[in-house]
Amino acid sequence: MGFFATLVATMASVVAPPHRAGRPFIAAGAAMAVFGLFTWHLLTAAGIAVALVCWFFFRDPERVPSPIPGAVLAAADGRITVVELAAPPPELGLGPAPRWRIATFLSVLNVHVNRVPVSGSVGLVAYTPGRFLNAADTAAGEANERNAILLRMADGRDLAVVQIAGLIARRILCDLRAGDPVTAGARFGIIRFGSRTDIFLPPGVTPVVSVGQTAIGGETVMALLQAT
Repeated sequence: MGFFATLVATMASVVAPPHRAGRPFIAAGAAMAVFGLFTWHLLTAAGIAVALVCWFFFRDPERVPSPIPGAVLAAADGRITVVELAAPPPELGLGPAPRWRIATFLSVLNVHVNRVPVSGSVGLVAYTPGRFLNAADTAAGEANERNAILLRMADGRDLAVVQIAGLIARRILCDLRAGDPVTAGARFGIIRFGSRTDIFLPPGVTPVVSVGQTAIGGETVMALLQAT
């Protein structure tokens, strides 16, 4: 039963509607295919291939957030590559004290829509230009182009999410603005074509995941918040 449930979930993810950021790319492929019908049939095949590949990359499946109280949800699909104590991005003004960082690497095969880890409000959104190292590289978190988001929970604690561009990714999209209310599991952005997403947990909160584990954005529990 577990195998079939996994198979159904995988198929549902593949055929999910695309995120709006992918629609121009899909439309371009479709236009190429139509143009090829009147010019060169190989162009039609290429256009169809482009449209399907873009649809696959920008697919945006529905997710069901965990009902566990105090759950910190994964901000992205992918493989967890780093679980370590590190200082949060300086642009967020959280100070230099290390806190647990969980880094998730997104390959071109993963869903690239980002999800909100916890409910609360947006305290700050800070974009920082940078390089385009391989997102799996440890140094990418500090050296690469990134978009850092400070989330403030109802109890006053804060959590940071950082969208990091990768070797191929050259475009970070974020729909959040300072002051926006957010709900755990909701979509908030996307990074095109391979990237990384980091979560910096509140002080005193420890991860419940480990390196090598696969995360599902908006569903996988990364940590549990203790009551204050």
